[in-house]
Amino acid sequence: MTAESSPRTDSGAREPVGDLVQRASQQLSQLVRDEMRLAQAEMAQKGKRFGKGGGLFGGAGLMGVLTLQALVATVIAALSLVMDVWAAALIVTAALAAGTALMAALGKRQISKASPPMAEQTIDSVKADVAEIKEKAQR
Repeated sequence: MTAESSPRTDSGAREPVGDLVQRASQQLSQLVRDEMRLAQAEMAQKGKRFGKGGGLFGGAGLMGVLTLQALVATVIAALSLVMDVWAAALIVTAALAAGTALMAALGKRQISKASPPMAEQTIDSVKADVAEIKEKAQR
């Protein structure tokens, strides 16, 4: 390295390359640590927001269930204007039970279509590939 290309300190003296490499390494390490701290702080802030959002969604779900219960009570009350309260409650209960049974049957059908939880087409394809490789290897 020539005198013109050697780094100089503020006083004009040459600084050894080893010191420069060491200082660069320390600065790079410090930069990485600072970036990691920043990422950690950012993720902590996002985690708090996700937690609050999840809690609010849970609260909304609970409020939705309570709203549906109030709606059921309203339907029963409305029907009780033209029939006995017990009959109105029985009709609403039967309608809810029918809806529940329908949803359960549809859910069971979807789950049975997904069972067993294996990639059957992929397994068949791999078996066909293996058979073809064996066939070609025997030639």
